[in-house]
Amino acid sequence: MSYSRFFRLAAALLAAAVASPAWANTSVVSTAAGTTKAAPGITRIDPAFWWVGMKNPKLQLLVHGPGIGSSTATLAAYPGVTLDGVQKMESANYLVINLTIGPDAKPGQLKLEFKGTKKLTYAYELRARNTDPQRVQGLTQADFIYMLMPDRFANGDPKNDVVKGTRVNHIARDSMYARHGGDIRGIQNHFAYFKQLGATAIWPTPLVENDMPRASYHGYAVTDGYRIDPRYGTNAEYAQFVKAAHADGLKVVQDIVLNHWGSFHYLFLDQPAADWFHQFPTFTRSNYNAYALNDPHGSQRDRMLYNDGWFDTTMPDVNQSNPLVATYLIQNFLWCVESTGIDGYRIDTYPYSEPQFLMAWGKAIADEYPQLTLFGEAWEGTEAEQAFFAQNILPHVNGFKSNLPGVLDFQVAFAIGDALKTENGDLSKLYHALQADWLYVDATRNVLFLDNHDMSRFYSVIGEDFNKFKTSIAWLLTLRGTPQLYYGTEVLMKNFSNPDGKVREDFPGGFAGDKTNYFVSRPGQAGEAFDYVSKLANYRKAHPVLSSGKLMQFIPQDGVYTYFRYTDTDCVMVIANNTKDEKKVDGTRFAERTDGFSSGVEVVSGAVVPDLKTLRVPPHTAWVVELRK
Repeated sequence: MSYSRFFRLAAALLAAAVASPAWANTSVVSTAAGTTKAAPGITRIDPAFWWVGMKNPKLQLLVHGPGIGSSTATLAAYPGVTLDGVQKMESANYLVINLTIGPDAKPGQLKLEFKGTKKLTYAYELRARNTDPQRVQGLTQADFIYMLMPDRFANGDPKNDVVKGTRVNHIARDSMYARHGGDIRGIQNHFAYFKQLGATAIWPTPLVENDMPRASYHGYAVTDGYRIDPRYGTNAEYAQFVKAAHADGLKVVQDIVLNHWGSFHYLFLDQPAADWFHQFPTFTRSNYNAYALNDPHGSQRDRMLYNDGWFDTTMPDVNQSNPLVATYLIQNFLWCVESTGIDGYRIDTYPYSEPQFLMAWGKAIADEYPQLTLFGEAWEGTEAEQAFFAQNILPHVNGFKSNLPGVLDFQVAFAIGDALKTENGDLSKLYHALQADWLYVDATRNVLFLDNHDMSRFYSVIGEDFNKFKTSIAWLLTLRGTPQLYYGTEVLMKNFSNPDGKVREDFPGGFAGDKTNYFVSRPGQAGEAFDYVSKLANYRKAHPVLSSGKLMQFIPQDGVYTYFRYTDTDCVMVIANNTKDEKKVDGTRFAERTDGFSSGVEVVSGAVVPDLKTLRVPPHTAWVVELRK
């Protein structure tokens, strides 16, 4: 679709959107704690409220309302708070107010006055920060993340299946593109399941509003970053969800999108200024080629197309080089942490954002919440390209030096797939992916995985071979980094991502009327798979050597890959035979790690390994062996 046609459509929708928006009205503004009264003529202010005592004292308020830009704005005297200036936008429906919240400011109500065609007042709330020590715990290698799609996981509150005023106000579980009804309550109802599995953290795909007319269930076309999608719950319910998770010993990772919004975002339908988005004479898609960013011979045009082109036709690219846009985004994600107490951010399409913005965003988040875990999606083709987007030892390139602590480790995921999807698969790629850890400041901050919502399910990729499945889980839960499992992998959910809806099916038992309920009973091989994951994950939880121990790997030989996780006192050997024949392995090769130990126990089966000098490993088998003196 051309941009001119798209804007005509947006203009047609704008009148209705502004007159009766789904996210607010002229008398109230949604907040995490309920509602705040707003002055007539002011539709909303972002952020809806703020806190005293933030490390960065600066606050930018984006005021939205019909004709508000023709007003002047003043701040009634308030100790510790100063009005730094007011900025008009191209659109008459916006006004920017810049404040400084000094260290001596107290919680209370700021009185903002607007004078234009009419006089308006607005009580803007400053809150006290929450000092609960369980908030914002961060994640470590000791954690095990369970990733899920909320709409497809479990329906805990049928009352929010259909929400009046949303563009998709029905559910249809027989359609892979429709909403199915899963929600926050459904996730919370199954905390015990996560704990039984051995997971310690939950990562739902984005829960914020995606009020798009089609396929909005995935969450990556945000239409309001300050509001939980009402079909999942409310802001207050999400904050309570995080609190309940913490009380139950679980952490929460929030999935976020920096690079783009959905085309029905209110700031796209009614744009503050033309330069809030990257715009072209005709629709221009990203070239999806991150190599242009650090190619010493690359062209500026290729870099521009990568960063500025749209991710998809309904996902306008946000112009993060605009300081107002950058501040808007930074404040949005600071607001989310402070108002909920989440433990980490997973950043979608991380490399697509503008490099200078990424550095500023990462610094702002880390300065305010140094304990918050950050890891990004960097779906790249080589170890060096992947490491470029994490904290690394590489030089600045085109002014960019990543401050992101870790990334989703696609290189390890690809290598595990290559090793297992064919007979006698290539183990060298896995060895090389880990050998490249020297590129990172700390590769242990990477997140390991086998598949996700965009990839074919791993059990299908490996030909539904159960022995290979166990090998993949053994590697996932014993290599360095924080492991992450995509929902349903533990019960052998399968399919290929053609189209992607096939790998986003409902979890059996999460919805009324399901004939199978894997939350309660897992017969046959699904039960064996769950038990294998659970036993190894819970062993990992109880034995820090698998999370904080060092890693030593040996070059694969004759289809066998061996590595060790070890501390000064403990040692676990992981040995995998990736061939169809039993392998006799000379264990003396591993003497630098096995000296001082005489035998071992395979931690899942309980089988004794009596002799570490001669090992007979069955075909397509991985052992996780606790060494004994």
